[in-house]
Amino acid sequence: MTRALMFQGTGSDVGKTVLVAGFCRLAANKGLKVLPFKPQNMSNNAAVADDGGEIGRAQWLQALACRVPASVHMNPVLLKPQSETGSQVVVQGKVFGQARGRDYQALKPKLMAAVMESFATVAHGADLVLVEGAGSPAEINLRAGDIANMGFATAAGVPVVLVADIDRGGVIASVVGTHRILPDQDRAMIAGYLINKFRGDVSLFDDGISAIRDFTGWPCLGVIPWLKAAARLPAEDSVALERLTRGEARALKIAVPVLSRIANFDDFDPLRSEPEVELVFVRPGERLPDDAGLVIVPGSKSTIADLADFRLQGWDQDLQAHRRRGGRIIGICGGYQMLGRSVSDPERLEGGDTVAEGLGLLDIETEMRPGKRVRNTQARSAEHEIDLSGYEIHLGVSHGPDCARPMTILNGRPDGAISPDGKVKGTYLHGLFGSDAYRAQLLREFGVQAGMINYRQDVDTALDEIASDLDRLVGFEQLVAAAGLFRR
Repeated sequence: MTRALMFQGTGSDVGKTVLVAGFCRLAANKGLKVLPFKPQNMSNNAAVADDGGEIGRAQWLQALACRVPASVHMNPVLLKPQSETGSQVVVQGKVFGQARGRDYQALKPKLMAAVMESFATVAHGADLVLVEGAGSPAEINLRAGDIANMGFATAAGVPVVLVADIDRGGVIASVVGTHRILPDQDRAMIAGYLINKFRGDVSLFDDGISAIRDFTGWPCLGVIPWLKAAARLPAEDSVALERLTRGEARALKIAVPVLSRIANFDDFDPLRSEPEVELVFVRPGERLPDDAGLVIVPGSKSTIADLADFRLQGWDQDLQAHRRRGGRIIGICGGYQMLGRSVSDPERLEGGDTVAEGLGLLDIETEMRPGKRVRNTQARSAEHEIDLSGYEIHLGVSHGPDCARPMTILNGRPDGAISPDGKVKGTYLHGLFGSDAYRAQLLREFGVQAGMINYRQDVDTALDEIASDLDRLVGFEQLVAAAGLFRR
C-alpha cells in the first residue's frame, strides 16, 4: 500500500504549497525517498519537467525540496486560464485541449484515469508521497467527478490533513464548517488539521483548539506561525501579487505591469531579492511609474488579449513616454511578442482575435503556430557572453530586422531581438534573471551594485529553514503517526 498523505485547505491560498514543500524537504532530510504530487493545478505559472512537458511551478519547487528530478506525473492535470471562463488543459505534460468551466466538469471522469496512472507512477518505489489538494474540499458543488481533493483521496485511499489560514479570519468557522458539510465518507478521510499563518502568542488559541475538537473531534496537529523563509520561495499563483506592497525607494526602480493573464511571474523573484532594487508590480488602474529605470513586460498566456488590456490600462502610452525619456525595456516571452509590430494567430490557438497591432518598440512580427515549444534550455547571453539557464514555454515564431541582434542564444540558436540603440530587447527565455552573473551585469548598466546573492542556493537554504521550523512546530513523526503512516 502506498504511504501517502494529502494536504487540503479550507480555502485557496491557505499555504498548502509551502507546507508540502517544507514537509518534503523535512522527509528528505530524514533520509526518506519522498515525492510530491498534485492531481490538478490551475496556474499560468508553469515549469518544464525534467522528463519534458509542463507542470505547475509549485510541483517543480516541491521536487526541488525532495531533491529529485521533476516529472510530469507529479502534476498530471494543469489548467492554464486563457479567459474569464476557459482554460487550456494540459494532461501529463502535453496540451490536451481547451475547455470552459462547465465543459471541464464533464471531462473530469476521463481525466481521473490519467491522475491515478500518474499517482501510481510517482508512488512506485517511494517511501512517502506528499499530495497537495486544490482549492477546498468544502466546494461540495464540485464534488461529483472531483479529481483534485476528496475525489482523489477516497479513490486512492490517502489520509488528509486539513490546512486552515488563521490570518484571514474566521478560522474556527472554516474548519468546523468544512466538517459540517462534508459527506461522511469524505469526513472520515481527515486525520487532523493544521492552523497556518498564526501571529502572536500561540497559547491564546488554546480555547479555539478546544472548540474545534468539541465540534469535530479532529486533533490539532500544530499551530504554525508565519514562516519567514517562505518569502524567499517562488510564489505559486498570481494571487500572491495582490499581497505585494511597494517597498522603500531604492537605487533602481523596476516596473512590471500585471497583465490579466500574466504567466511565470516568478521570473522576477531574483530581482526582488536584490537589496538595491525596488521591484514594483503595477496593477490594473495604476500608471507605470515615471521614475522607473527599467520596465519589464512579463509573459502572458494570451498575448493578443493582454495586448488589448495593456492599451485599455493606458500602459502603451506610459511605455512610449518611458522610451522617450531614455528608459529601458525588456520583454519576456509573451511580453517580447507584445513589443513587436504585430501578433497574428490565424488558427485561433489562443482562442480570441486573429491579429493585433503590437506596441511597435521592436521591429519584429510574431505568428502563433501549432506546436508549443516546451523545453529546459542551456543558454548564453548574446550581449555579454554569460552562461544562462532557464526554460521555454511558448507558442509563436518571431522574425524581423531586430532579430539580427539576438538577446540570447538558446541551445545554439539565436533568440530574441534588440533595438538598434540597445534600449529595448526581448527573449523567449524564462528564468533569465536567475543567473547571478547576468543579473549583476544588468544592474551594473544602471550603476547599481548587485548583492552577494546566490539566488538558487538561497531558495534551497530557505527550504531547509522551513523544514527545520516545521520539525520543531509540528514534528514529522507526530504528523505521520496521526495519519496512520509507518505503523509497524
